[in-house]
Amino acid sequence: MPKTRAEALRLARAVAAAPVNWGPGFVKRDPYESDPAFRPALDVNCVWQRERLPETVLATLTRYSELPAEDGKGPIRVAAVVTVHRAETDADWEMAGTLEEALRCPDQQLRQGERITELSSQGTDYGLRNNFTSEDTLAEYGKYFSDELGGPLYYHWVQSRVGQVTVAGVGRGAEGRTDAEVDAALTQGVTRMLSLAEDGLEAPE
Repeated sequence: MPKTRAEALRLARAVAAAPVNWGPGFVKRDPYESDPAFRPALDVNCVWQRERLPETVLATLTRYSELPAEDGKGPIRVAAVVTVHRAETDADWEMAGTLEEALRCPDQQLRQGERITELSSQGTDYGLRNNFTSEDTLAEYGKYFSDELGGPLYYHWVQSRVGQVTVAGVGRGAEGRTDAEVDAALTQGVTRMLSLAEDGLEAPE
């Protein structure tokens, strides 16, 4: 189990999905990785901000990829988020907090020029609703609006926990893209991250 920030960051980098993990044709976005010294946090006004890592979090990393626009179809944009906590209980609290955020803020400002509305979420423990890949998982759906891409567009967030590690994937649709295309990318990316997280936590030191 990672016990230092350096160990946790190595694990997060090994787990976080690269473009190839989402499917054929995906490429890196610019910027590709977030600053690991900060994590996203939803403030009281339902606006996402960056904050320094709390003591309960050893490391977090976000990677951004996309399937570029082509043939009149807009880009499918995805992000992978891996967070390594000090303890399983801390990861549990993150999962519970994510569910609470959708209830508290069904409409959220992602960043300047981007927002989601009508957000809903559902949590599933291991063994329920065909969840046999993680100890706990949740899914969120909403409508995505972008000054660049328009809207409403499809928005889907999937987050799962394995031990002290949470992995998440978020996908945003575009004109000419189906919801199923976004879901397929998320399924592939998150499944791969869960497998890598399990391998990383079980590896001998």
